This record gives sequence, C-alpha cells and structure tokens, in this order.
Amino acid sequence: MVAVEVRNLAQRAATAAGEIKRLIGDSVQTISDGTKQVEQAGSTMEDIVKAIEDVTRIMSDIAAASVQQNEGINQVHYAVTQMDNVTQQNAALVEQLAASAESLSQQTRNLSVEMSHFKI
Repeated sequence: MVAVEVRNLAQRAATAAGEIKRLIGDSVQTISDGTKQVEQAGSTMEDIVKAIEDVTRIMSDIAAASVQQNEGINQVHYAVTQMDNVTQQNAALVEQLAASAESLSQQTRNLSVEMSHFKI
C-alpha cells in the first residue's frame, strides 16, 4: 500500500513537474513576445519622434517664408504708395501746365489782336 502511494505521489510529482515546465516555457514565450513588442514600440516611437522633428522643421521653414513674404508685401506696399504720390504730383503738374497753356493761349490771342494794329 505504501508502494502504491509512493508511486502515485511520484506520478503526481512528475505531472506537476511537467506542468511547471510547460508554465515556465509559456512564461519564457510570453516574455519573448513582450520583448519583441517593446522593441517594435521603441522603433515606432523613434519613427514618431523623427516625424515630429520633420514637421517642426517644415513649420519653421513655413514661418520663415511667411516673414519673408510679409517683408515683400511691405516693400510692394511702399512702392505702390510712392507711385501713387508721384502720380498725384504728376496730375497736379498737368493741371498747372494746362492752366499755363490756357494763359499762354490767351496772351497769344491778345498779342495777336495788338499786333494787328501795326502794319509792316
């Protein structure tokens, strides 16, 4: 009877040892899978960081281009303002020239009338 109990106990111990071995194998596989997932997550994070750096660089380039564009617009505005001022000055000069021409024309008519009194 003791021998039967020892045999049963040995069988249960062997079964338990096999179960423990299987659990250890499963744990090792789970840890290996977890390690691979961590490595993949690390690689993905590196890709994300690189993408963020790329976007940051692009945004910086856009900001610099916006500043340059704003400076260009300001220069165009200044040039248009200058051209408007010159155009207004030219318009005033044309008005003065027209008034002078009218005055000169009147004086020419008057001189013509005065000259008609003389005989050559």
